[in-house]
Amino acid sequence: MGSGGDYAARFGVVNGDVVQEIGWDDDADTAISEAIEDAIGASLLDEDSVELCDTILLWHRDEDGDLVDSLVDAIRNLEEGGRVWLMTPGAGQPGGVNPGEISESAQLAGLVQTKADRFGDWQGSLLTAPKAGKS
Repeated sequence: MGSGGDYAARFGVVNGDVVQEIGWDDDADTAISEAIEDAIGASLLDEDSVELCDTILLWHRDEDGDLVDSLVDAIRNLEEGGRVWLMTPGAGQPGGVNPGEISESAQLAGLVQTKADRFGDWQGSLLTAPKAGKS
């Protein structure tokens, strides 16, 4: 019994959602991507898509460059009320990102970390735009 269905439920995606995947590489967990595709009933959009998305799945490793830049680029296609799942290698894994850096980078990109969850070797951080009205 796989954890694919469980993954999709934990990501909060449902059939009909539009999900874009950014930063996928050979080290990314394909079970996560496939579980999300199964749940939404469609393929994940690739990095070059300009379609508005309900959820962005952003794979980021320490060596991928500035996390703030990655987040700002990622949220360009984010639908109002959408969310970003930032996937970073878990503690002890190569390329891991310090939790303080995730929180600070999210704030600088105009996001708030609302949840953290472990998905196999990956740490997932749920980032959303603050609920307060924008000025």
